[in-house]
Amino acid sequence: MFIPLHDANSLKHIKLQYVTIALIAINVIVYFLTALSDTTMHAAAYGLGYVPAVVNDVAELPPQLVLVPEDLTYLTYAFLHGNVFHVGGNMLFLWVFGDNVEDALGHWRFLLFYLACAAAGAWLHGAIAPSSEAPLIGASGAVAGIVAAYLILHPRVKVWVLAFGRIPLRIPAFIPLVLWVLFQFAMLVVGDDSQVSWGAHVGGIVAGAALVLIMRRRGVPLFDRAIVTPEAVETAETTAPDGPAVTDKPRWGRQ
Repeated sequence: MFIPLHDANSLKHIKLQYVTIALIAINVIVYFLTALSDTTMHAAAYGLGYVPAVVNDVAELPPQLVLVPEDLTYLTYAFLHGNVFHVGGNMLFLWVFGDNVEDALGHWRFLLFYLACAAAGAWLHGAIAPSSEAPLIGASGAVAGIVAAYLILHPRVKVWVLAFGRIPLRIPAFIPLVLWVLFQFAMLVVGDDSQVSWGAHVGGIVAGAALVLIMRRRGVPLFDRAIVTPEAVETAETTAPDGPAVTDKPRWGRQ
């Protein structure tokens, strides 16, 4: 329904979102390396993707496809993508919204946040379909966590989006993001025959919403409470007391 393009939200605590940029670069490089052939893609999807039946000891991979320990696939799956639209869509969301979440958390906490949301997405996917032998791949769980965090941090920031893929609009972030989040939950309940893991999306959303509350920098406000509106400025001016300014130094005792 909405494709994000740009947000008018400057960085306040960091100069450059280098973790976000590095994650995008890694995802793109891994995609092009694994997309060299169908054989390479198949081996990567099963060897690095999250396969619930394998992790839950319902099935085993052929020895030649075992590339990493099973538990590590909770993370490695998030760096694989099936096609250019898959990786492009996820990286676009990461580019638009990731920098401000990284700004609010700090570089290293943001990296841990990203990986934790990815793991949460894989966990819920596996809990819903524990015997599935299809590999889960894609950064959608981690990106869903970033969307949830951005919604909690900056719901009133204006973002440029393409509505229905063709109409450019500049609207508050909460409009497209709330609709996006509700859509993920609705699709998880309704279900469909597509290859999209709505469970991974919802797992990432829940993890992102919870983790941003405890991982953000001290003093970082929620829900854009730091934004000063014209109405607030006018109210402050009309209610400010007359008279000379008062310093914060005490007028008694030694200074």
